[in-house]
Amino acid sequence: MKQVTKGQWNGYDTYILHSHELEVTLLPRLGNNVISLWDRKEERQILRQPDESDLALYLQKPYHFGIPLLVPPGRIRGGQFQFEGTSYQFDRNTADGHHIHGLHRTQSWCVSDIEEDEEGCAVTTEFITTDDAEWIRQFPEPLKFEMTFRLQDNRLEQTLRVTHLGKARIPFGIGYHTWFMLDGTPERWSVTLPVQAVYELNDELLTSGNLLPLGELDALNRSLNLKGLNMDTVLRTADEQPAEALLMRDDGYGIRYTVDKDLFRHWVLYTKGEADQYLCAEPYTWLPDAPNLPKDASFTGLITLEPGQTLALGSSLQLIYPR
Repeated sequence: MKQVTKGQWNGYDTYILHSHELEVTLLPRLGNNVISLWDRKEERQILRQPDESDLALYLQKPYHFGIPLLVPPGRIRGGQFQFEGTSYQFDRNTADGHHIHGLHRTQSWCVSDIEEDEEGCAVTTEFITTDDAEWIRQFPEPLKFEMTFRLQDNRLEQTLRVTHLGKARIPFGIGYHTWFMLDGTPERWSVTLPVQAVYELNDELLTSGNLLPLGELDALNRSLNLKGLNMDTVLRTADEQPAEALLMRDDGYGIRYTVDKDLFRHWVLYTKGEADQYLCAEPYTWLPDAPNLPKDASFTGLITLEPGQTLALGSSLQLIYPR
């Protein structure tokens, strides 16, 4: 079962990684998203999966499904910021005139490598930003992205490598907008996430740079039941703790979502209204609106990429089964 097969979604090729426990479906030509994570043992869909009839919504807002990559994540005030004397203007794509969730949407990635071995299987995909005129118009320094998806037993690992191909130092941030299914039973699910504070948001959901006490959300450090929660909350991870969200069902079944703690210092938890079908667990390297905040990079997470530099960012999803 440790193999990669091909399929189709709305006429676009998909690549399906197989193990005994999981089937992972990739959609490289429409944003390189993981559009399905099927648990073969539990016979359940782990992610919010787009139906074939969802194509129009997917093309407009691909971050509503799967594990979409956000470059950069979150809102930017007016879509505008400056960095080391260079002005950037991203498209304003919110009702109140801001930019949200970055330049990466439905760009076409190419598959550069497929591996199958005794331990598991992997697919590597690539995208260069100069291939997208809209990207380069808004962010003119070219980047190369390489993403390796490796499936081994009950664990999916994603490794993103970003190489700066341009000539000037640039600000950089990424995130993931990962949609976990709650199956309409939020009372059965609890989330644990080591955090130390909440970031203050204004009426336009822009971060102020101020930290607020956790209050009742301190329960995240132990286990917070999702029943009745309505969250769109930006959180700062706890120092010297794993950058890891643990989503557990009351029978001992769950998902461990881990990212590189040295780079991902911020998480958003989002329930899309009162928790019912979904919990979005969104790890970010930079704080939304990071370039506009009067804080240093150690606080905002803004990464400065040097010309020629390659940055590697790792993340993983691991299934936990009842004993």
